Amino acid sequence: MNQLIRDDLLQIRTPIVNFYVLRDHRGLYLIDCGFAGGRQLLKQALQNRGWDREPIVGIIVTHGHLDHILNVGLMAQETGAWVAAPRLDSAHYNGNATYRGFTQVTGLLEAIGKPLLNFQPFTPTRLLDHGEQLDIWHGLQVVHLPGHTVGHSGFYCEQLRLLFSADLFASYGSLSHLPPRIFNSEEKLVSKSISTVLDLRFSGSPSQPLRYRST
Repeated sequence: MNQLIRDDLLQIRTPIVNFYVLRDHRGLYLIDCGFAGGRQLLKQALQNRGWDREPIVGIIVTHGHLDHILNVGLMAQETGAWVAAPRLDSAHYNGNATYRGFTQVTGLLEAIGKPLLNFQPFTPTRLLDHGEQLDIWHGLQVVHLPGHTVGHSGFYCEQLRLLFSADLFASYGSLSHLPPRIFNSEEKLVSKSISTVLDLRFSGSPSQPLRYRST
């Protein structure tokens, strides 16, 4: 079931991965585009919310795994939206990422899934680095959280004390945990990324705790 978190923030729930729709006066922005079936679920959710006539202005990518970028190329073509994505995951966007060690399992699954699911390579309009600002919604800051992939990034709204943490954590319902090792390209960097998030948590007002939105 999709969840209206705020009147300008919608979570699209799928069996494998969640993604988000942000809304401001210019239109809609997607944080990732979901996996198989994601486009249809998005269409239904926007119709249910009454946002289906709003333009999709931009697509923000958290990292390059197929379950997050499968629909990005097609959605960008269909809507004319710009795409902003972490620079360090560029090889994923054109379908040329390499996997080592345990993550070769992920590479094999993606190699099977790309032709079956009609993955369309894409070139981001803007490549993102840590600390950059996106002047959309209530403002988003790029927070580099490597480990899951080398470029894996979250997006932090300081005004709302809200972090879109992507796959730094895996969650289903009330259960949260670290992603399995086969999905983490740089396992040794995960703990450092968690420390980065904790620094965000303690940098704000105690009366306004940091909230997380994982995928």
